Amino acid sequence: MGRKQYERGISYDDERQLYYLYIDLGRDENGDRQRRYRTFRTLAEARKVQKDILAQKTRATLLVPSDLTLDQWLGRWMDEIVIPNRAETTAYGYQRIIQNHISPALGSIPLQKLSPRDLQHYYAELLRTTGLSANTVRRHHDLLSAALHAAQRLDLILRSPTERVEPPRVVHKETRYYTSDTLKRLYELAEGSHLEVAIHLAGSLGLRREEICGLRWENVDFQLHKLHICTARTTAGGRIIEKETKNRSSTRTLHMEEAIEGLLRREARRQQDRKQFLGAAWPDSGLVLVDESGVPVSPNVLSVSFTRFIRANGLPPITLHGLRHTFATVASAQGAPLFDIGKALGHSTPATTGRIYTHLSDQLHRDTLDRVAAALK
Repeated sequence: MGRKQYERGISYDDERQLYYLYIDLGRDENGDRQRRYRTFRTLAEARKVQKDILAQKTRATLLVPSDLTLDQWLGRWMDEIVIPNRAETTAYGYQRIIQNHISPALGSIPLQKLSPRDLQHYYAELLRTTGLSANTVRRHHDLLSAALHAAQRLDLILRSPTERVEPPRVVHKETRYYTSDTLKRLYELAEGSHLEVAIHLAGSLGLRREEICGLRWENVDFQLHKLHICTARTTAGGRIIEKETKNRSSTRTLHMEEAIEGLLRREARRQQDRKQFLGAAWPDSGLVLVDESGVPVSPNVLSVSFTRFIRANGLPPITLHGLRHTFATVASAQGAPLFDIGKALGHSTPATTGRIYTHLSDQLHRDTLDRVAAALK
């Protein structure tokens, strides 16, 4: 007999033995009514989906109409959610993305009318016309996703349009690091220079730039031979910000081996001599990394100085952060487990370490297979 209506919105095809659910999607931008059909093996499945669709339509009708634009919502989101709950550097980065890119392109669109098509076009235009990398545009997507899901939770929109777009895929950059021989060569060249302390803290302990700049003498325990990593100094625009370390796992205690301890003792004596020489002109910041006048070294200045030092000495190109990667690589080559390396680096889980340093995981994998093969010979 073919298909016949079974109940409102559901019909049954006795030849194919399928239930058909009629879905009215309303009218499109041209005013044409949009209809869809879905098939189910059982009546119960068809009824469940029909019930879910009706519930979604009900929520949509209860949504209070609003002329609030995306720009206005992002302003409220920053003031009420981001700034009170995120690090100042994070809020600064978000604000720059909003002001420089999102607001000019999408800001005037009413929040409730912002569509997946708008966002997909926005991402494509950024990649095509601005020269921004896929990883940077992905950060725009992550920002919009967080802001629009917050709007959804507050019943300002029914659903976040970021759920129905395809953001740029993250491109994992090749990690640059030195071999142990090249690192030793760097140490030799840096001996006695103003970069010596920073280079050793990054290469021998795996400290981040902001952790090196934020290290205080009160956190250097010469008696117990330990460093307590609990503060960081970083930049937001032209301002220097002192804050807690990146996350809970980043707050950690590290052993000071003999070379590091000797280096820090010499630096402490040097600063004491300079303080006596300059007297009241010495600004007693309590920080380990200061210049000849006692002024704390800016994180950006440290990075630039390091890059210039590498070039001037003809060493392979690497960033200061690359010495952190070098620490992980050398530690792995000496047989340190991924868990212990991640703990020293301040990672929350070994999975984080493995994701960032994929070459370590590959090496451990090869070593494991080699040991198994050797055992079976």
